[in-house]
Amino acid sequence: MKLPLYQIDAFSAQRFSGNPAAVCPLPEWLDDEVMQAIAAENNLSETAFFVAEGDAYRLRWFTPAAEVDLCGHATLAAAAVVTRVLEPDRDMVTFRSRGGDLTVSTDGELLVMDFPARPGATVDAPSALLMGLGVVPRQVLVADYYLAVFDSSEEVVALTPDFHRLATLDRIGVIVSAPGTDVDFVSRFFAPGVGVPEDPVTGSAHCTLTPYWSARLGKKILRARQMSRRGGELFCEDRGERVTIAGHAVLYLEGEIYL
Repeated sequence: MKLPLYQIDAFSAQRFSGNPAAVCPLPEWLDDEVMQAIAAENNLSETAFFVAEGDAYRLRWFTPAAEVDLCGHATLAAAAVVTRVLEPDRDMVTFRSRGGDLTVSTDGELLVMDFPARPGATVDAPSALLMGLGVVPRQVLVADYYLAVFDSSEEVVALTPDFHRLATLDRIGVIVSAPGTDVDFVSRFFAPGVGVPEDPVTGSAHCTLTPYWSARLGKKILRARQMSRRGGELFCEDRGERVTIAGHAVLYLEGEIYL
């Protein structure tokens, strides 16, 4: 049995940057154990699997260690495969997922994702978070992930987390963020508990980052940069209960999986 495999660099207009995601279109679902094994073999932060469901697609995401409820960059990558490879005349696609229906539309060279907003609530910083980051942020919030806010992009770049400590938290991910200089805000993202010590560019984190920075900066349209080694750029808009997160995506690899 052979299955198509695509690898997309998401949130970048250039190969070898942004966040690489594997995308596997399926005629029908494989066993969960097989999809998890494929994701582990790909050894990327996410592998997206989708199956046609009427005019939409059912979409699932796997890290090398676990299935997750929401993933931005692999959704962007899946949309790139649908609109540029499988159905090149299509300018919008709906994915049905455990995180709800997600619509992605084309806007020139950009792909624009419509995601639920997930604003954070201020909390006292757990000791594992403080010990894991090694420094005290100015503010900590929590939604699906912890969000630790710092005063400068230099502080965010300088962080050298203790991933073992962060993996003990009651959330799978930790966002760190600060105001930007040539962008509105910057971030990094750590999820060692699901096999992703540092994610290069994290679309789902911007479901929390967008409403936070929109309220703090008093603007709805925001430009963001994730400060990982590969780096990536995101264009965000606060729409109340929803956010749009846009970015570029480039095809790096096309091949086949043998099962």
